[in-house]
Amino acid sequence: MTFEELMTYAIERDCSDVHITQGTNLAVRRYGMLHILDERPTAEEAQDMIYTILTPDEIARVEAGEDVDVGRMIDNGVRVRANVYHQRNNLACSIRLLMAEIPEFEALGLPEVIKTLATANNGIILVTGPTGSGKSTTLSAIVDFINKNEAKHVITIEDPIEYIYPHNRAMIHQREVGRDVSSFAYALHSALREDPDIILVGEMRDFETISAAITAAETGHLVLSTLHTQSAAQTINRIIDGSPMDMQATIRSQFAASIRGVISQQLLPTSDGNGRVLTTEVMVGTSAIKSLILEDKIQMIPNTLQSSSLQGMHTLNSDLQRLVNLGLITRRTALDATYDPNELEKLLGVTNYGF
Repeated sequence: MTFEELMTYAIERDCSDVHITQGTNLAVRRYGMLHILDERPTAEEAQDMIYTILTPDEIARVEAGEDVDVGRMIDNGVRVRANVYHQRNNLACSIRLLMAEIPEFEALGLPEVIKTLATANNGIILVTGPTGSGKSTTLSAIVDFINKNEAKHVITIEDPIEYIYPHNRAMIHQREVGRDVSSFAYALHSALREDPDIILVGEMRDFETISAAITAAETGHLVLSTLHTQSAAQTINRIIDGSPMDMQATIRSQFAASIRGVISQQLLPTSDGNGRVLTTEVMVGTSAIKSLILEDKIQMIPNTLQSSSLQGMHTLNSDLQRLVNLGLITRRTALDATYDPNELEKLLGVTNYGF
C-alpha cells in the first residue's frame, strides 16, 4: 500500500487519524476506535511513506532525532496535521485528517450562542476538551464565521497551521510556531504591535502564554484559544491553579474580568456506530459567573449553568441527556463521557434506557 492509497482508504472510510510505524502494521482511527490494518510495510516503505509529507529540512531534523509537527495539503486534496517521532529506535508518524472545507456552525451542531460570543470586541473565549474532540475544528468555524461577517484583523498563532483561511470580510494572518515565530507567548506579545482585533492562540500550554493571552484580552482584543479540560469549572481551576502562588489572586481577578465564554466539548460515537456526534457544555461570562470566579466559588458553576439556559448556558449532563433522549447516543456512552455520573443517572432515570 502506498501513502496515497493509505490516505484514500482513510478518507473514504471517514477516518480521523492514520498511524504509520516502522516495524508494525498500519492503523487508522474511525469514529474514535483504533483499527489495526493487515498491511505491514517494510521499514524502508514506512520511512518513505512518512517522508512523503516532509520537506528536506524537516527530514534532516527528523534524522537528527527531533520530533517534527507539520501541517500539509496532500495530493488527495485534504489538509493534514502530522507529528513525526521516534519510538524504540524506529520512526513513527501520527496523521490527523482535517475536513476538506471549514464546516459551518450548523453542520458541527454548535450552540447558537457561540455566534454571539464571536462578535464580542474583547475578552477570552476558550474551547476545551480531550485530544480528538474537535477543538481545532470548532475554533476554525468561529474564525470562518468572523471572516464572513466581521471586518476584523485576525492573527492566528498555531503549531502547526491547520486550516487555511482565505480573506473574506476579515484580513487573516497565520503564524506557525517554529517557522514564523519561536513560541506562543512571544507571538502573543508581538501580536499586540500588529494591530489585531482578534488573536487565536492554538493552545495555552504554560503560564507565560496564559498571562499574555489575558493581557491581550484586557487591552481590548478578543482572544480565542484551547485547553485540555473537560468542563467549564475545571477550565477555570486549571488556569488559576496553573499560575504561580503569588500570582493566583491577580490571575483570578483578570480572568474573571475578561472571560466571555467556555465551550467544553467531546465527540461521541453514535448509537448506530456510523458516526460521531458533538456534545457540549457552555458557560457564558455573565456577571453571576464572574462573581463566582472572583469569590472562588467554582464548585457552584454547574448549578449556575443549569439555571441560566436563557443566557445560552447548559451543563454537559443536560446535553448528554438530550442526546440519549433523541436516540443519538447510548446510555453507556453518555455515562462514559460525563464527569458527574451520579447526577446523569438521576437525569436519565434508572429504567428508561438500556445499555
